Amino acid sequence: MKAAYNLSLPLAFLKKIKKNNDRTWFTTHKADYEKAFGELIVFADLVLTDLKKQDDIETPSGKKSLFRIYNDVRFSKDKSPYKLNLGGGFRRATALRRGGYYFHIQPGNSFVAGGFWGPSTPDLSHIRQQIAADPEPLTGILRSKSFKKTFGTLQGEQLKTAPRGYTADHPAIDLLRCKQLIVRHDFSDEEVMHPSFHKKVAQTFHDMRPFLDYMSEILTTDLNGIPLHQ
Repeated sequence: MKAAYNLSLPLAFLKKIKKNNDRTWFTTHKADYEKAFGELIVFADLVLTDLKKQDDIETPSGKKSLFRIYNDVRFSKDKSPYKLNLGGGFRRATALRRGGYYFHIQPGNSFVAGGFWGPSTPDLSHIRQQIAADPEPLTGILRSKSFKKTFGTLQGEQLKTAPRGYTADHPAIDLLRCKQLIVRHDFSDEEVMHPSFHKKVAQTFHDMRPFLDYMSEILTTDLNGIPLHQ
C-alpha cells in the first residue's frame, strides 16, 4: 500500500540544504523544496485530523501549522538564509486549553514537543504560586511510569537560583526554578520515514494530555480552584 506521504523527501532536502545553505542553490532547487514541503503538508493534515479527535485545536489546517524554512537573520549572528529543519505547531483552542504541540523534522534530530516555551511573566508567576501551594499533582504526573517512558523528564530553561519570593530549600524548588515547561520525545530517521509516522506523533501528543490539562487547570483557576474568568 502506497504511503499517503513520504517524509524521506524532506529529510533528503534538508541534508542538501545543510551543505548548500545559500540563496542561489535554493533558487535552483526550489522545485525540490516545494515537493518536499508538499509531503510535509499531507503529513501535518493527517496529524491534525487525529489530534482533533482527542483535543480542541485552533489551527485550521496542516499547511497553516507549518513554519517557514527562511531564517530571520536581522538580529542573528548566523546569517544562513535557511533553517536546517522543517516543523510546525498546533494551538489548543479556547482560553481554557493552554499550551501547544510542536513537531520538528531534521536528519538525526526529529522530535515532537509540547508545553510552554515562553510563558508570560504573569503566567509564570501564577504557575509558580500554584506549584508552591501544592506541587503533588504535577510531580505525580512527572513521576508516572507512562510519562517517564514517553518523555523522560520535564525539560526547559531554569533559573540558576531560587526565583524571587521563594527559598532555596522549598520542596518543589526544581520546578519553581523553571522558566520553560516542555516535554519532548525524539524519533529516529527510520521512524520518521515510516508510513504511519503521523499516528505515532498523534499518540505522543495524546500522551502529553495529563501534563497539558493540569497546566491548563492551574493557569485558569486561582489557588482555591475558582475559575479566573467566569
